[in-house]
Amino acid sequence: MSNASSDLRDDRPQIWVGETPWPIRLVHHAQSRRYKLIFDGARGELRLTLPRRASAARALKWASEQQDWLNEQVGKATAPVSVGPGARLPVFGIERRVDWSAAAPRAVRLTGDALCVGGPEETVGRRIERWLKAEALDLMARESREVAAQAGLGIGRIGVGDPRSRWGSCTHDGDLRYSWRLVMAPDHVRRATVAHEVAHLRHMDHGAAFHALVDELHDGDVSTARAWLRREGRGLHRYRFT
Repeated sequence: MSNASSDLRDDRPQIWVGETPWPIRLVHHAQSRRYKLIFDGARGELRLTLPRRASAARALKWASEQQDWLNEQVGKATAPVSVGPGARLPVFGIERRVDWSAAAPRAVRLTGDALCVGGPEETVGRRIERWLKAEALDLMARESREVAAQAGLGIGRIGVGDPRSRWGSCTHDGDLRYSWRLVMAPDHVRRATVAHEVAHLRHMDHGAAFHALVDELHDGDVSTARAWLRREGRGLHRYRFT
């Protein structure tokens, strides 16, 4: 059992950094003796660890007073985006607007440059997230099997998750797992990642033979896709759906 507990409520607090509000996650820890403030650039979130019985209000006041440090940290990142009616987010590398109407069907539909959705306003973000995950799984499962067949490789199970440190993984059993957020990236970036993981079905290292196979399996410039992920990939984690 862990000694730490996180406040993961949808109404998590925010503190102001300059003129911008940033979400802050409170983590009460039994062994903590002082406040500890960390900036998670990948998630676009501040994390404040405090003693289990400490006052959250006092801890937040202390955190908000660290403006020099906060400005330095968040200056390296982009403010988080709460996905809901009127928000904009990329899908297949193209920015789309969330077009919500209470009377419209609840199911998410991609129409031109808009994600059209109806139903309760407070669940729009969560339903868009579920739709994106389903699209990502369907698309990358199909692409993975097509690329694997092209290379004459067997493939195991395929799944999606939301890791912070990698875009895909391959096990020795032939199972592939991808970040569902790749569905927000341009098509060539997603396909290059699929080719990368499928190539691991034959080569579990990153040697010359592996890279040659990735180049063979991908229908575009692999180096361009890798450069996009290095430059823009972190920004895909700033979109929040709850």
